[in-house]
Amino acid sequence: MSFTGVLALATSPLFHSDSSLSSSSSSSDKVRKSTCLSCSLTQTPSTSSSEQPNNDSNTSQINNNNKFSYSRASPSVRWPHLKLSETYPSAPHTPVVVEDAGFSAQLSDSDSESKEEDNGDVGSAALGLDKNDETQLVLGRSSKTKAKKMTKLALKRAKDWRERVRFYTDRILGLKSDEFVADVLDDRKVQMTPTDFCFVVKWVGQKSWQRALEVYEWLNLRHWYAPNARMLATILAVLGKANQEALAVEIYTRAEPEIGNTVQVYNAMMGVYARNGRFKRVQELLNLMRERGCEPDLVSLNTLINARLRSGPMVPNLAIELLNEVRRSGLRPDIITYNTLISGCARESNLDEAVKVYADMEAHNCQPDLWTYNAMISVYGRCGQSSKAEQLFKELESKGFFPDAVTYNSLLYAFARELNIEKVRDICEDMVKMGFAKDEMTYNTIIHMYGKQGQHDQAQQVYQDMKMLGRIPDAVTYTVLIDSLGKENKITEAANVMSEMLDSGVKPTLRTYSALMCGYAKAGKQVEAQETFDCMIRSGIRPDHLAYSVLLDIFLRSNETKKAMTLYQEMLHDGFMPDNALYEVMLRVLGSENKLETIERVIRDMEKVGGMNAQVISSILVKGECYDHAAKMLRLAITSGYELDRESLFSILSSYSSCGRHLEACELLAFLKEHAPSSNQLITEAMVVIQCKAGEFDGALAEYSNSKGFHSFSRSCTMYEILIQGCEKNELFSEASQVYSDMRFYGIEPSEHLYQIMVRIYCNMGFPETAHHLIEQAAMKGILFDNISICVDVIEVYGKLKLWQKAESLVGSLKQRCKTVDRKVWNALIQAYAASGCYERARVIFNTMTRDGPSPTVESVNGLLQALIVDGRLDEIYVLIQELQDMGFKISKSSILLMLEAFARAGNIFEVKKIYHGMKAAGYFPTMNSFRIMIKLLSKRKQVRDVEAMVSEMEEAGFKPDLSIWNCMLKLYAGVEDYKKTVNVYQRIKEAELQPDEDTYNTLIIMYCRDRRPEEGLSLMHEMRRQGLEPKLNTYKSLISAFGKQQLLDQAEELFEELRSSGCKLDRSFYHTMMKLYRNSGNHAKAEMLLSVMKEAGIEPNFATMHLLMVSYGSSGQPEEAEKVLDNLKVTDSYLGTLPYSSVIDAYLRNGDYNTGIQKLNEMKRDGPEPDHRIWTCFIRAASLSQQTSEAFVLLNALRDAGFDLPIRLMKEKSESLIPDVDQCLEKLAPLDDNAAFNFVNALGDLLWAYELRATASWVFQLAVKRGIYNHDVFRVADKDWGADFRKLSAGSALVGLTLWLDQMQATFFLLCKVLVQWQDASLEGFPESPKSVVLITGTSEYNMVSLNSTLKTCLWEIGSPFLPCKTRSGLLVAKAHSLRMWLKDSPFCLDLELKDAPALPESNSMQLIDGCFLRRGLVPAFKEIKEKLELVRPKKFARLALLSDEKRERVIQADIEGRKEKLEKMRKRGNVDPRRVNRIKKLRKRTYRRPAMLANTKQTVSKRRALD
Repeated sequence: MSFTGVLALATSPLFHSDSSLSSSSSSSDKVRKSTCLSCSLTQTPSTSSSEQPNNDSNTSQINNNNKFSYSRASPSVRWPHLKLSETYPSAPHTPVVVEDAGFSAQLSDSDSESKEEDNGDVGSAALGLDKNDETQLVLGRSSKTKAKKMTKLALKRAKDWRERVRFYTDRILGLKSDEFVADVLDDRKVQMTPTDFCFVVKWVGQKSWQRALEVYEWLNLRHWYAPNARMLATILAVLGKANQEALAVEIYTRAEPEIGNTVQVYNAMMGVYARNGRFKRVQELLNLMRERGCEPDLVSLNTLINARLRSGPMVPNLAIELLNEVRRSGLRPDIITYNTLISGCARESNLDEAVKVYADMEAHNCQPDLWTYNAMISVYGRCGQSSKAEQLFKELESKGFFPDAVTYNSLLYAFARELNIEKVRDICEDMVKMGFAKDEMTYNTIIHMYGKQGQHDQAQQVYQDMKMLGRIPDAVTYTVLIDSLGKENKITEAANVMSEMLDSGVKPTLRTYSALMCGYAKAGKQVEAQETFDCMIRSGIRPDHLAYSVLLDIFLRSNETKKAMTLYQEMLHDGFMPDNALYEVMLRVLGSENKLETIERVIRDMEKVGGMNAQVISSILVKGECYDHAAKMLRLAITSGYELDRESLFSILSSYSSCGRHLEACELLAFLKEHAPSSNQLITEAMVVIQCKAGEFDGALAEYSNSKGFHSFSRSCTMYEILIQGCEKNELFSEASQVYSDMRFYGIEPSEHLYQIMVRIYCNMGFPETAHHLIEQAAMKGILFDNISICVDVIEVYGKLKLWQKAESLVGSLKQRCKTVDRKVWNALIQAYAASGCYERARVIFNTMTRDGPSPTVESVNGLLQALIVDGRLDEIYVLIQELQDMGFKISKSSILLMLEAFARAGNIFEVKKIYHGMKAAGYFPTMNSFRIMIKLLSKRKQVRDVEAMVSEMEEAGFKPDLSIWNCMLKLYAGVEDYKKTVNVYQRIKEAELQPDEDTYNTLIIMYCRDRRPEEGLSLMHEMRRQGLEPKLNTYKSLISAFGKQQLLDQAEELFEELRSSGCKLDRSFYHTMMKLYRNSGNHAKAEMLLSVMKEAGIEPNFATMHLLMVSYGSSGQPEEAEKVLDNLKVTDSYLGTLPYSSVIDAYLRNGDYNTGIQKLNEMKRDGPEPDHRIWTCFIRAASLSQQTSEAFVLLNALRDAGFDLPIRLMKEKSESLIPDVDQCLEKLAPLDDNAAFNFVNALGDLLWAYELRATASWVFQLAVKRGIYNHDVFRVADKDWGADFRKLSAGSALVGLTLWLDQMQATFFLLCKVLVQWQDASLEGFPESPKSVVLITGTSEYNMVSLNSTLKTCLWEIGSPFLPCKTRSGLLVAKAHSLRMWLKDSPFCLDLELKDAPALPESNSMQLIDGCFLRRGLVPAFKEIKEKLELVRPKKFARLALLSDEKRERVIQADIEGRKEKLEKMRKRGNVDPRRVNRIKKLRKRTYRRPAMLANTKQTVSKRRALD
């Protein structure tokens, strides 16, 4: 009967017994996890005696410091006494990973055992096949039959062969180094057969391959010895196990052809090559076998499989293809074949292939054995599936197998790899309970586990326990310790372990040196790493790929290019190639040193020596930043038919774009578009990317828009991410949203970075809900943003939109995901509450932070303050400040500034000043912002002195006013009509080299318009345009109005037409302004034409437009035209109010047609509208300007008949009884629009003053002040400001106010004189204390064709007051305070300033309207004469002339003119003539004069005027 067996490298042979085939699970059929070399056994009837040496030989163990083997040869050895022998098997093609040096401790549990099985198989095979040769030598004749009976002598020899072999083995191994094997063998004390000598060579070879080779050579020198195939196979196996490939090849070559041409010899030699992964040599031997007619057996094919698995990485489906190859050879794979394949998969952690092999084994009814389970447990453990490994472990026991130490160690490794310390401890306890002591492999695995976790103290403790329990640390132990310490950058401790290793007599292996070199490399110790490398060379160890790579990497990173390239050439010479990552580092260094020739040489090495294709080389060059070479190789790859690599292309293009080489990038893309048409989508995408990086973003968007309609882009989000980043940078948020939508439509998943970009974009767009949705979507996909500012941005936008409820939900989700919420999140939520004024909610969060942490910050406090401010609870701020101070919070400068700004917005100057001074007292210096806030507030309140003081303080503090501050001052001075200072501020802006902005120019232009200097404003507007700034429409409107007031209609029309032609969309107010200009200029035809222009512009005239047209007709004396407009309105509108009727009525009344006006009043009543304040005001104003009292009564009686009798009652009845009625009327009118109460009181004041009811006018004025209709500060004597402001008052009301003002100043003055009578200079004192000058503000505008400035000026000059027109500002009358006091004291006009009603109404109006002045009727002739003949004169002179008789005034005027002529002649003679003065005198010469009658002196004239009044 015959059977086949397998010997796997580092495994024991497959042992079969005729009597125990059924119990093979416990005593035979063993396999290890590494790749197997198998050989065939053919059993003869007499093989029982030859099988025993095989079994015994496997029980021997190798004790060699240079090697570490892990033998599980026989059951007696495998349970429970185990020993590790060899550490790291040769793996010439293992990828270089510096960080993982030494991570091979577990490999020896398979590879070391495979070696032992290898040798055992060879011996077993030799014994089985050479049995007939031994029989022939013993009996002296050839065996003619297969089964021949043995003699008694042969039988006796067969029984004691072990004793004979052991005798010679012990004596040979006991020889000293200077003794020879021949001294033992020549003695020939024991008779030996050739088979016995085979066992001697094998047993001796297990301890010393040199002595085994010496025995072999001694036999070959003996004449009586006949060489045989079994001996040759045995010595080849011994040399193969000792890695003496060269000697094995030499012996095989010397062998005689008839001996070497046997299956067992070929198998043994193939095993030598397979051990080192020399697959090609194994193939060559296999082919040689077939050429010589020697048919390979299953062992041959198993050996071939072993060689292939060791020669390099496994490609997909390699294992199944190898199994099919065995079947195609006519052989059936056995358990050894499957175990060899599974062991190879375990070595490479290739779970997929292992599962396929295992499934194929079950499909072909090949039952797994213990070795199979061990290999599968190992591969599951190596691939991180510890649960599956544990499941197999339980399945193994359920099928009747007993786990051995290898099983436990494989399972232990699975959980150790996952750093599951608890599970590792449990497995160790189970292992000990089962009778397996912890062996070297167990300790090595545990030490490695602790090392990976950084628990070096635990690893050291395990190492000490190992030595205490008698386990001798081997090379694996020391290597694992050195490797783990090196990875943790504890290189000093690692070096100490190396020293301890050498002291203990353990020789470092290649992996040991590599691990120490890696540690030195990580620590940056280049010198020590190089010394370690040199020491390894001196010790006779040939560097492998890892060692070369580590040292080469060190040289490259240290920029020692010369040493690196020398070592690189040595590496190539020894048959090793750097991996791609190392090539990238090398090329990067060479590129930085611009060594182009060396780069070219390295590229040739990659192409010719490494066999890399152009595409791979291009990718390496890209990562090595050699972009020009990469572009060349990319072109070569494309022309060679390779697919275009996306990442390589984008990297090259990125390099070109960063260097500004856009033309070369476009040329490359054009080449690719021509030669790689299948990659058009990728090329288009690249074009978009390169344009984005080149800054041509519009072109990129256009390219994207043109391409997306025809096809989708690639599945990568790179292009979309770059495009969206560009949109964000250029603030094209809607375009970014569209690109993102396209990306999601094509099913492309965003990256974490892109999610963050889109969240920011949607926040900028004001769509926080969408941004919130993206955050939740990313969380569902396992993307949690480490950057908490993303969530903070969303919360802040929620706050700005006052969606604090949604901000709460986002914070709630963050609380569920995080143990503690970041302080920034809490502060953002507080700010969100603050934006909506939710103080109580913000306070809850603040209290939570105070209680649970993180502690509140200044931002938290400011959020609370902001919540109170937004809620309008400024009065509670100080309470909150006190509470915070009691809690230990210090109020920061930013909090104070926040309060300052809040009170400034509220216009509370008192609190602002209080906070400002308190801030300075607390040691906080004002900032630029605080000065800006203060100046802005004070400017709004027109606190000129305070603003100027604040600017001075700011400049003293080292701050220079910025443009915003200067603009505030411009608006301030323009608002108080101090145009000189306004211009000075503009000059300071220029001196400070600040660029005026739109506000600056607009303010200045409006100032010039108010100052009636529109030409300068227009010039400034042209300068503004030259600066690239466009004036506001209101600025245009102000210019147009100013030109109209100056009767410069051409310029106004030019501006208006310019606006229309430029396409500006003018609102209705512009057309109304032009209508007013045409109305005031009397050009009513143009006003009417403007209606059609409005309609052409798409603006329908409204009620106000028609009202303006009616007022225009009325002011031009065309009430009939106004009435036509009213009739048109009646047709279009079903109901009209009193406004259009009042316009028509006012037009007739102004034209003096009182009867028609009354008639229109009655018509209005018939049409439905009841007379209201507008009608009342029209009739009262007309009555105030009527010539006769009877005319006034007609108008007022018409009002009485219309239902309003208050004016006629005021004219006829006692005024005191009517005070409640007037007060009640004002109360009703006060809340109405159109300044109803104000216009009514103005008209009533004119009426009462005109008909000498001045006491009544006085209390009506005071009622208006009381009701707030007139300002309370119309005159401000009691406020230490003797000035008065009569702007917008009617002439009669202003005269009332002027008299009351003068009377108040005089009364205050005389009161103080009584108190200070003891001082002689009491006349120079005043209470309240007055300024140097007193200002009376009259304004420049006209009210109902009455100039308040002219009226008050004429009145004051008539009575000889010291008020003069202001030289810098129009609309102001100024008097020196001292002169005013003296005048109030001494002037006869100020003797009695009490306002009284006349005993009876005069027959005619006491006032007359002339040239815009509302004058006393008796002063009209004098006013006309003085104005016509002398133009402007000083007040005292005007008063003196006005009080003279007509004849005397004529003489005085003539004398004044003559005096001026004489003065002019004298000036001409001196040569100092002012042309303007000459022109003025020439005008005076042309005038004619009348001689008036003489009057009495001035005082008598005043007395008469008072009597007449």
